[in-house]
Amino acid sequence: MPFIPMDQEKSNHGRYLLIKDVEPGWGMYDKPLRCHGCGIGWFCFLLGFLCPLMWYYATVLYLSNYYHKDPRERGGLAASAIAALISTVATLVIILAVLV
Repeated sequence: MPFIPMDQEKSNHGRYLLIKDVEPGWGMYDKPLRCHGCGIGWFCFLLGFLCPLMWYYATVLYLSNYYHKDPRERGGLAASAIAALISTVATLVIILAVLV
């Protein structure tokens, strides 16, 4: 006869037990992100190609630690901050090239 734990043998006669989640906050990240599920950071990154001011808005959110509310937002906000930096440097180079 195979080994059967004592509590399982008495309580459910070999049927499977339903195991519940121990951590009550685990389902926090099961909700979809805002802006059609891609998150505000990636939404600002994509929309920034049409309106670069969105990159600066996402940069302000990134620098104000907005991603502490939901860590899944961090990548998109960082990508937007990098895009804002590249956009600023490119704009300054173009302005300097035209003036000089």
